Amino acid sequence: MDVPDFQKISLGALEYKRCNSPMEPPCRSFASVSAAENKPFYFLHAVYEGIIAGGAAGVIAEAVLYPIDTIKTRLQAVHGGGKINLKGLYSGLAGNLAGVLPASAIFVGVYEPTKQKLLKSLPENLSAVAQLTAGAIGGAASSLIRVPTEVVKQRMQTGQFASAPDAIHLIVSKEGFKGLYAGYGSFLLRDLPFDAIQFCIYEQMLMGYKLAAKRDPKDAEIAIVGAFAGAITGAMTTPLDVVKTRLMVQGSANQYKGIFDCARTIAKEEGTRALLKVRNLALCSLLKQQHLLLFNLEKSDVVTPLVL
Repeated sequence: MDVPDFQKISLGALEYKRCNSPMEPPCRSFASVSAAENKPFYFLHAVYEGIIAGGAAGVIAEAVLYPIDTIKTRLQAVHGGGKINLKGLYSGLAGNLAGVLPASAIFVGVYEPTKQKLLKSLPENLSAVAQLTAGAIGGAASSLIRVPTEVVKQRMQTGQFASAPDAIHLIVSKEGFKGLYAGYGSFLLRDLPFDAIQFCIYEQMLMGYKLAAKRDPKDAEIAIVGAFAGAITGAMTTPLDVVKTRLMVQGSANQYKGIFDCARTIAKEEGTRALLKVRNLALCSLLKQQHLLLFNLEKSDVVTPLVL
């Protein structure tokens, strides 16, 4: 059997391979990527740039598209439908930004160097595994800040509190410190697969685009690829997002006993469509995570979508 013909394209610190005979093994449906031998990888440098890019881009995107997220949260929190009050679409923005900055910085600061380390360690045909793993690790690391931020934000979005300090004080006094991590399990159940799948889809699509175009994509092209990856993943995880919102905003009422009880109760009382009723709006909200055009770090070869 003939040896497959590979075409190598070096882009920054990474080297992409395209198989010119895709029907022959070891060619696979996933694009492969390896570290270019003449381009050393500096772990701390990648962490530093990831933190700066992640924090800044996260704050800008959250501020611009916060109203869409507020509408999504209010729709998901409504039991059995009803009218949504559109006042205060920016309710809780300041407090949320205070949490988004470190959470986004941690996520990107962990994701990018972890991905590149794994790409150097794993076989080239397992690049998708490196991307999936790095996305899950980045999501787990940032969840310690993302979850309390999300709890406070969503309760303010639904009108339960007037300010972030009041929200934190009352949540802790009534529910204990664990109240700030309400819905943590559902958050991980939804966001870790989301982070992993979205970033894998994004990286694979971007690799394919680079190989086909034989050039680095433009900022607008990166944004389109990221938005498409987010839309696909969002459609898959919307039911989990609805469950997460209900658990986070229920407070001390304890209407739902857990993830499965929440999903079962929603399906029983409101129908299974309630788990998907805000899918289109949720996808619009997820587009805020695809603000790649803001920080396409060409010099450092770090081009990363954010998950907030």
